[in-house]
Amino acid sequence: MNSYNFTSRSIPLDDSWDVIVVGGGPSGSTAAAAAAREGARTLLLEGTGALGGMGTNALVPAWCPFSDKEKIIYRSLAERIFHASKRSTPHVPEKQMDWVPISPEDLKTIYEDMVLGEGASILFHTSLAAVETREDGDVDTLIVVNKNGLSALRARVYIDCTGDADLCFMAGAETVKGDGDNRPLMAATHCFVLANVDEYAYRHGETLHPANPKSPIYDILKSGHYPLIPDSHLCSNLIGPGTVGFNAGHVYNFDNTDPWSISKGLPAGRKLARAYRDALAEFVPAAFGNAFLVLTGSLMGVRETRRVIGKYVLTLDDYLHRRSFDDEICRNCYFIDIHQLSKPENNDQSYEETRDKLNKTSRHYGPGESHGIPYRCLTPNGLNNVLVAGRCISTERLVQGSVRVMPTCLAMGEAAGLAAALASSANRPDVHEVDTAHLRTLLRNYGAYLPGE
Repeated sequence: MNSYNFTSRSIPLDDSWDVIVVGGGPSGSTAAAAAAREGARTLLLEGTGALGGMGTNALVPAWCPFSDKEKIIYRSLAERIFHASKRSTPHVPEKQMDWVPISPEDLKTIYEDMVLGEGASILFHTSLAAVETREDGDVDTLIVVNKNGLSALRARVYIDCTGDADLCFMAGAETVKGDGDNRPLMAATHCFVLANVDEYAYRHGETLHPANPKSPIYDILKSGHYPLIPDSHLCSNLIGPGTVGFNAGHVYNFDNTDPWSISKGLPAGRKLARAYRDALAEFVPAAFGNAFLVLTGSLMGVRETRRVIGKYVLTLDDYLHRRSFDDEICRNCYFIDIHQLSKPENNDQSYEETRDKLNKTSRHYGPGESHGIPYRCLTPNGLNNVLVAGRCISTERLVQGSVRVMPTCLAMGEAAGLAAALASSANRPDVHEVDTAHLRTLLRNYGAYLPGE
C-alpha cells in the first residue's frame, strides 16, 4: 500500500477536560453521566447524530432482561434509563422487566437528558482519527475529525466506549478479535422497523420467534421464494401502535472494524430487510399484508469485534460458577448468547459443537443467579489513564456472548465513569490504582446492585 506523509502543520487543541468518553452508546452515555456527576469536566464524543448506539441508531427492538427472574439487578443509572424508556411504551405490562420493547426515538432523548442533565458535554458527528501516546504508558491526546476538520482533545483520563476498542487499539494496547485466528466473527444483524402492521393479527397470530415450531419463518425458508433470508433467526417486538421492530436474520462475514466490510454489509442488510417485509406479507398476510418498511438501522447490529486484554480476563469458568469478585463493579445474569459465524451450510463444526454444548448445559441462569464483573476487566494492560466499558471489555470470547448486551453495558459504563472521575483527581492519573473498595461504596450509594462484601 502506498503511504502519504502529512505536511507539517498545527491543529487546534482543547485541553480543558478531566474525562473524555469516546462512543455514545449505552456504556458511553452512563460513563459520561457518572463522571460529570462527580464534578469532572466531561466530554462525550459520538460519531453519529444521536446517543444510544444499538438501542437507537441500530434499532435493536427490545432490552435484554433487566432482572435475574426475581429482581432488577442493573440499577442506578441503568434502571433510570430503563424505566424512562419503558414509559414510552405504555402497551407493555407494568410488571414486565425482561424483553421490554424500545421506542428508539424516545430513547435518544432519554440518553441526552441524562448526560446533559448531569453536566457533561456532547460532541456529535465527531470521530476518533488517531491517538497520541507518551512513553510512560499514558494517552496524551486524541485526534478527532468533524466539520471543523482535524482537532486535538486532551484529558486526564479517557474511557473507550466505542464497542470496537478503537481508542485502545490506536493507543497500542493488546486486543483480540474472535479467537485471534482470523475466522469469521459472530454474524451481525441489520435491524429494521415495519409500520402499518395489523396489531390484532400480530398479537394473536403464530409467534414469529423460531422457538415456536409453527413459526412462519420455517414455511418462508422451505418455499425458496426468498433466497436472501439465510436462516430462522426472527425476533420481533411491538414498539408502538401498528409498528413492529425486527432483530431478524444475519449478515455474515461482517467486521465492524473494517470500513470496506461495513460498506458492503449495510446495503446487503437493507436488501435483507426488504425481503423480510415481502416474505411476511406473503406468508402472514393478516398481520403484514399492508406493512411498510419504514426504517433500517443506520448502524449494523454488531455482536463482537475486538476485545481488550486487561488486568483480568473474565472466563467461562467464572460464568459457569456464578463467581463473585472483591473488586466487582456490577452483576450480570444474561445467558451466553452466541450467534453463528457463517451460514448454516458452512458452519465451523468445532465452534458450533461448543455453542450447542453451552446451549444444552449451563448457559441459562436460574432465578436469583448472577455473576460479578471485576473492575480489572475495565483496565487495559499497558495504558495508565484509559478505561474501557461495553462489549469490548477483557473477557474470553464465549463470555463476551453474555456481557455484551445493553443492560450490562449501562452498569459497567457507570462504574467506568465514576472510576475515571476518581482517577482524574489524582496528581498522576492511574486507573489501575483506583481504590476499588471506595469505588464500590460510591456505586452502592448511587443504588448499584453489589450484594455482599
